[in-house]
Amino acid sequence: MALLPRRPEFLSGKMPQGLVRADDWHRRIAMLVSAVLIGLAALLFAKLGDRAQEVFGAIRHDYIYLPLVLTPLTFLAVAWLTRRIANEARGSGIPQVMAASRDPHTPVARALLSLRAAAAKTVLTLVGLLGGASVGREGPTVQLAGAIMVAVHRVFRVRISSGVVIAGGAAGVAAAFNTPLAGIAFAIEELAVAYEQRVAVLVMGAVMIAGLTAQGLAGDYVYFGILKGNLPVGSLLIAAPLAGIGGGILGGLFSRLVLAMRGYDGRWSGLLGRHPLATALACGLLVGALIVASGGTVAGTGYEPTTAMLEGGAQDFWFGPAKFVAALATSVSGIPGGIFAPSLSVGAGLGQFLTPLFPPEQAGLIILLGMAGYFTGVVRAPLTAVIILSEATGSHAILPLFATALIGDWAGSMVCRERLYHALARDFLPQEKAQTGAAT
Repeated sequence: MALLPRRPEFLSGKMPQGLVRADDWHRRIAMLVSAVLIGLAALLFAKLGDRAQEVFGAIRHDYIYLPLVLTPLTFLAVAWLTRRIANEARGSGIPQVMAASRDPHTPVARALLSLRAAAAKTVLTLVGLLGGASVGREGPTVQLAGAIMVAVHRVFRVRISSGVVIAGGAAGVAAAFNTPLAGIAFAIEELAVAYEQRVAVLVMGAVMIAGLTAQGLAGDYVYFGILKGNLPVGSLLIAAPLAGIGGGILGGLFSRLVLAMRGYDGRWSGLLGRHPLATALACGLLVGALIVASGGTVAGTGYEPTTAMLEGGAQDFWFGPAKFVAALATSVSGIPGGIFAPSLSVGAGLGQFLTPLFPPEQAGLIILLGMAGYFTGVVRAPLTAVIILSEATGSHAILPLFATALIGDWAGSMVCRERLYHALARDFLPQEKAQTGAAT
């Protein structure tokens, strides 16, 4: 397809009246193409991620102590490659999209959402999964989706606005979890407040098309499988406060520790930043030891043990604490990878501690509330948490989830005042960092 002619008056945001309809069509076509590509890319990334975890699981099964060597060496190699070829690919990917959405036209924003950074992010995350890193693919999918959305809009000579970046990130969440409504909620709660009608329509269109593309190829699957039933009022009045307060406190603690060691003005971030490879190696050694001690359950996203717990299977009670430490060490290491899926696994482990207090038939829903409380404590986005978990499990326990998430949000804010992704986004904004440093 030939590139559309550049219109300086359109790129500046000032369009003649007669060009509005044509430019709107260009925007719609760019959004359609972007969303389809995001759905395809997310699905391919998910398949490759699952395969990487299977390969690591097979290797660990045959050589149970190999993670003591393989995992730290993987962390070291990935950290070195990240610093050498794409430093903007480090960490989750969601803070990068947040930072870029503030002013998409700066050189920093273009680097954060470049296809080079997205490709590096994808490959390095897969390498991390091959080595047993406790990472998710949802955060990297958000950065990948943002890069695809921006690249396609440039091909069609459509102005790159904050709404374009927000729509790309939201579509990434929807395609990664196969949860379209969660993508919209995440755009509103975390990426930006999409108050303009045009931005809201762009977000919803991108989310739905990306989700339908992934769903059409992968099937109408539910991420964690169908979870039936509901909690009686008596159980709800006990479980929601316990899961909300406990999960919120632990989630807030996770965020506070990450910011202390990786935040811009964190207490230990300067020390760890001066020794990035040694930090990655030490974190890898810790994760490798936890993998060996847990029989491999703390490696990767944690999807399989979490699904097993929701379906009534049992895990060791120390799975949750071990996954907490593994996810924290992986995040502190600075290698690319997300925290969505590991956070849901830690929350499931927390919920398992509460199950002895309730009848056995309620165990799955209690674990689900643990996921809601902890995930909200980390991310501080209760609406997103509720919609992701309800869509990802097919559960209709909306009221218990909302109650737990709201309590978790409050408890998390008591432990860590700053919202994790917003605080981490500052690390990708040199001007803001300078202002913050001057203010302090």
